[in-house]
Amino acid sequence: MRRFRFSSIMLWVGLLFIYLPMLILVIYSFNASRLVTVWGGWSVKWYVGLLDNTQLMNSVMRSLEIACYTAIAAVALGTLAAFVLTRVTRFKGRTLFGGLVTAPLVMPEVITGLSLLLLFVAMAQLIGWPAERGILTIWIAHTTFCSAYVAVVVSARLRELDLSIEEAAMDLGAKPWKVFFLITIPMIAPSLAAGGMMSFALSLDDLVLASFVSGPGSTTLPMEVFSAVRLGVKPEINAIASLILLSVSLMTFIIWFFAHRAEEKRKKAIQQAMDETTGASQQTGQDSRRDPSQVHATA
Repeated sequence: MRRFRFSSIMLWVGLLFIYLPMLILVIYSFNASRLVTVWGGWSVKWYVGLLDNTQLMNSVMRSLEIACYTAIAAVALGTLAAFVLTRVTRFKGRTLFGGLVTAPLVMPEVITGLSLLLLFVAMAQLIGWPAERGILTIWIAHTTFCSAYVAVVVSARLRELDLSIEEAAMDLGAKPWKVFFLITIPMIAPSLAAGGMMSFALSLDDLVLASFVSGPGSTTLPMEVFSAVRLGVKPEINAIASLILLSVSLMTFIIWFFAHRAEEKRKKAIQQAMDETTGASQQTGQDSRRDPSQVHATA
């Protein structure tokens, strides 16, 4: 009789604790009853009803727009910060800069949101910008928060790179900016993709920061869901959450598929190059063994 180890049992318990609520949410999104806790049969009317719920759909599109902008900006800023922290070893204020980059990771979101709110209010009074809080201020707040995660992920990848490849390219005459875009960026592309996905998810999920820096007409999906859940969970909320789960799962699978295929091509190319090098070495050895005999025959 097979005996289950304690670690295996805890693993399955942890997986059930994480994914079982999501499965229940997806099942109840097909519930025909308006009461979430009462099963009334299978139906897709709540998915169809999302098309008529303009307020909820507008918040979804607004959140997706902010998340896309945040992912792009966070990857750009986080990559530059990581490059400075790993490649520029000595400059004044390096310790302070590193602390400022990683501060959003350990600072409570309430403190960050309140600080950004006071900053925007002070800037509006001094220079008149931003005139009102909305999508732009939410984007700035999310970029500030997510850049720290990207910097940590990319820094870990940069520390593992072999600098001899970049040095060889510069020895052959490549400019530093060309080495960065043609060699460094492709080698850290997986970490950039991971940082972008993380930034997208964090921005789409954020409630605290958006609550502080948002204004009229800039309600995001988490804010809309939170305000609706306070009055009771509606079936439309289950439907939109299920669609988001499906979209994120498909996007993750597509990214994994292309990354896996690229990795397989890279391994095949390396193996082919090694085989060609081995074959050339063997051919050279055979030619060197033939030379003495040819010389003796000629004599």
